[in-house]
Amino acid sequence: MQGPVLISNAKPARHQHVDAEQQQGPKKLPWGEGERLQKVLAKAGVASRRAAEEMIEAGRIEVDGKIVREQGLRIDPENAVVRVDGIRVVVRDEQVYLALNKPKGWQSTMSDEHGRPCVGDIVAERIAAGQRLFHVGRLDADTEGLLLLTNDGDLAHRLMHPSFEVSKTYLATVDGEVNARYVTKLLKDGVELEDGPAKVDKFVVLEVGQGKSLVKVVLHEGRKHIVRRLLAAVDHPVKALVRTHIGPVALGDQRPGTLRVLGRDEIGKLYEAVSL
Repeated sequence: MQGPVLISNAKPARHQHVDAEQQQGPKKLPWGEGERLQKVLAKAGVASRRAAEEMIEAGRIEVDGKIVREQGLRIDPENAVVRVDGIRVVVRDEQVYLALNKPKGWQSTMSDEHGRPCVGDIVAERIAAGQRLFHVGRLDADTEGLLLLTNDGDLAHRLMHPSFEVSKTYLATVDGEVNARYVTKLLKDGVELEDGPAKVDKFVVLEVGQGKSLVKVVLHEGRKHIVRRLLAAVDHPVKALVRTHIGPVALGDQRPGTLRVLGRDEIGKLYEAVSL
């Protein structure tokens, strides 16, 4: 849960400019339209209304790229882009951002024609209530771990688009005792696969022994079965695979099959990662 805001540590928003237009801030909506900025911030969980007023006075709040210092500004939460200390915050009530620990054996689909357990089963109540959720990327049935679910189409699209190079981190148990130096060089230099070359951003051997190894793989590739194919190509086929991170969001100790709502800081960092 978000802790209290420490106004004594107030600092200007990261994108602050000093020209006259920025100092004036965005134009107010007419009375009766939109919502007061401090109320929007309070509803978003940023701070109490009183604390939000002090943050506005301290120059920590941006609306649509402009620093706001005047109290009482009315904004349109549906369209306004609001940042606190340069980090974007979600102010639309209907937006949903969830982290799911997909269990092994479950399909990364919202429904399955063969009746197999799938992600849609876990969020069935939300869908029945009218939420339209996208899963960000996929995990094959034998892979468990972090999936993001959201109804924010812009964010989902950018997180999946290779041009934004959002990293994913995996823990893999593989056959064989990995030669850390040799395999790391191979994977960082690149391996030729049937659909073209591929490489990792980071590869770390965590444990070795008894004919198997535990390794950490970080990459921003999104091709099908990419981690399994890369490790098989260096003669260490995967026995078990878990995705632990998508960009700044970590799975942590979340149990398989459970959902959690992303925190405001996590959502802001996802926006930042894809330049929204």
